[in-house]
Amino acid sequence: MRRPICGAIALLLSACTVSSAPPSVTLTVVVSPSASAIVAATPTPSPSPGATPRPDPPVAAADADALAVQMVSAERAVRDQSVTGADLAWFGHLQQLTYRRLAATPELRDTVLAEMPSDLKTAATANADATADLRATVVPGPDLPSAWRIVEPAPLEDLARYYREAEAEFGVPWSYLAAIHLVETRMGRIRGTSTAGAQGPMQFIPATWARYGDGDINSDRDSIRAAARYLRANGAPANMANALFRYNQSQRYVRAVTAYAEVMRADPDAYRGYYQWQVYYLTTRGDILLPVGYGR
Repeated sequence: MRRPICGAIALLLSACTVSSAPPSVTLTVVVSPSASAIVAATPTPSPSPGATPRPDPPVAAADADALAVQMVSAERAVRDQSVTGADLAWFGHLQQLTYRRLAATPELRDTVLAEMPSDLKTAATANADATADLRATVVPGPDLPSAWRIVEPAPLEDLARYYREAEAEFGVPWSYLAAIHLVETRMGRIRGTSTAGAQGPMQFIPATWARYGDGDINSDRDSIRAAARYLRANGAPANMANALFRYNQSQRYVRAVTAYAEVMRADPDAYRGYYQWQVYYLTTRGDILLPVGYGR
């Protein structure tokens, strides 16, 4: 169908040849106990009076035991309906970083996953494998993307409604639409045109959009409907693997999207965590967080 923004199948791990970050963005090294620091392009956060002190952004642990504790805490929190607002956002971000840490240090994988409780092990294994698959598609480069803008996503409830509406109309499971949205643009956080000309939150090239789209290519709702229509035309829901491969011709992409989708299908509350995942860009300097406002 098309290639993702700058060819980076998981947003986030991309390494295109682009110019360096705009001068308005300050690159700050977030000190980490790992061998490789996480580098974050982020504004200085304002202190929250009365809030429990915790690093913002979160920092994933470097040793297996501590990482396993963080992973369990994050997975539990995103499934707990009483965890909302800033707490949900923080734990969802921590969840993402634990899997990125595991993908970056695969020697920890078996030890960490062995410590997962039985009710979380399937989801944790799927998340670990998907993150590793996507990371493996990227060759880190020195620069940040100049063609991207990072924006706030549409509200969690609105996106959930768009996925469900598209499922009802086209028969494509909502969790697969959410997983594609997650992988392509972190649920609409990335705005920009890819080197292949792909556009919008579900990344369509204009010719494909002309055939399957209806409305505004930059609209989450319209793009989700177009993706469902395209997947249906290519065998979904009976043959999701073929439909996903037609969407992006990479078996790693197919495996990753399927993994995230099946986690949400088994436990819809997992969507609450994925919605909080941020835009990271893998460079030769390490993981760089692109915050809301980047590229403006």
